[in-house]
Amino acid sequence: MAVHAHPDDESSKGAATTARYAAEGVDVLVVTCTGGERGSFLNPSCPRPPGPVDMATVRAREMARARRILGVRQTWLGYRDSGLPEHGEPLPAGCFARADPGAATGRLVRLIRRFRPHVVTTYDEDGGYPHPDHVMAHRIAVAAFEAAGDGGAHPGAGPPWQPLKLYYNHGSHPERSAALHRALLRRGSTAPYAPLPCEPVRRPDITTRVPCAAWFPVRDRALRAHVSQVDPDGVWFAVPTPLQQEVWPTEDYTLARSLVPVALPEDDLFAGVTTAGAGRPPVMAGM
Repeated sequence: MAVHAHPDDESSKGAATTARYAAEGVDVLVVTCTGGERGSFLNPSCPRPPGPVDMATVRAREMARARRILGVRQTWLGYRDSGLPEHGEPLPAGCFARADPGAATGRLVRLIRRFRPHVVTTYDEDGGYPHPDHVMAHRIAVAAFEAAGDGGAHPGAGPPWQPLKLYYNHGSHPERSAALHRALLRRGSTAPYAPLPCEPVRRPDITTRVPCAAWFPVRDRALRAHVSQVDPDGVWFAVPTPLQQEVWPTEDYTLARSLVPVALPEDDLFAGVTTAGAGRPPVMAGM
């Protein structure tokens, strides 16, 4: 189970990993906490249609395309996008970041108990970058991981189920950015890689590097499916995919919690899970 804040996050953070596991027969569910309602048309090649626009419908349509490309299932947690307030503006009423954390955790616990994942991924305590919805997604994912197996917690959310491992994904980080930048300079690029404005400056503790270079093209197609948000000629695609496959062929994670023995570093999110006697979760209809 991959817990994300908005539609398109599933395609920019850990997408090649989930596509790889789905292709290998793992049942993967993306939980999208908000509908991305406060997004706008960020792609200059995707003109805004005339008249009123239901942004939630636009984002949901794009999410459906991306999900099919990645080969995963997807469901909504049901909260409204908080946006990214500037200049100290208050968060809008009714948004995800202002939701009651206990109630939001309960919703995610219900999904965990229904889907029964062995592995959960989300963002680190900074949200990957400090968007209020990303920080909130982190908070409730950690709380739900701990509560889902406790029969006394959220008793109306279904029979207890305890996931075995919790990871923080790192869509990018300084070590990766520097390696890609150096590779472009060595090749005489006239436009060396500049990290995205949302990339963290803190160097995370990478424990797990999942080889998934063969699925980078799938990731890119899924990201382009979010056509209102992603410029196909923009910074997300500043580094040619073959160069990324050569220089940095993994997606990287921090193992935040494990209930099975582990030997770090790892190259598989499921390391230790099968030896703990866990089988694959059953396919649950209606997610």
